[in-house]
Amino acid sequence: MTISPQISLTNVTHAYQTQAGPLPVLNHLNIAIEKNSFTAVVGPSGCGKSTLTRLVAGLMFPDEGEVRLHGELVTSPRATVGMAFQNPVLLEWRSILDNVILPLEIVPNTLTQQQREQRAHELLTLVGLEGFERKRPSELSGGMRQRASLCRALVHRPEVLILDEPFGALDAFTREDLWQTMHELRRQEEFTSLLITHDLRESVFLADHVVVLSGRPATTQYVLEVDLGDERDLDDLYKPAAVEMLADLRHQIQIAQGREVQAPK
Repeated sequence: MTISPQISLTNVTHAYQTQAGPLPVLNHLNIAIEKNSFTAVVGPSGCGKSTLTRLVAGLMFPDEGEVRLHGELVTSPRATVGMAFQNPVLLEWRSILDNVILPLEIVPNTLTQQQREQRAHELLTLVGLEGFERKRPSELSGGMRQRASLCRALVHRPEVLILDEPFGALDAFTREDLWQTMHELRRQEEFTSLLITHDLRESVFLADHVVVLSGRPATTQYVLEVDLGDERDLDDLYKPAAVEMLADLRHQIQIAQGREVQAPK
């Protein structure tokens, strides 16, 4: 029996309506993401990466083609999807604990308040925020707020986690620290992840597969299988295998940008 992918986009075409006329963004895009895998999507600026996440989340719908989750056509937002963005958008009038619990107040569930708080405590401890539960967002650093945002996205145990450049605004050291946090979350939590990023090192360190989108209107230009194993260390990014993969991705991005380049040696 053939098992359908957790996330699938089939011949997806989409354009935004502007005063100057339709602006094509995606053109017969095809992507398949298996259950419990981690896929990163990279491509030139403005090629439609964030549009892709909105389509998967059911926040908008394609002009043509199909988007499916768990084999079912996406026709509305799904409670089985969690999302984290570049801006954590935490509510200042709520504590960090209460911010994390927020999805459990919206998504139907049978948890008691005590069980909700226990779930939030578990995640906050996992990402290194134990002891900060009663702090306000303004009392935390940018990296800490992003950790809390990841907890909020996972608190209701979504089957799919969408990450739209969640580490893009952070400094290099904090960003790398959060990459390792993501690996720890993957070991402890079960979810299928779709990451949008401009950082090729981030895509190779975190993902099982990296999808390169072409220039707008974007289609699937290239798919890289990342063979670094499940247990990864930042030093792995300096090993020959990772260096070769990064050179391959840079070459593909240059092609997507319409630049004449030679293949990496």
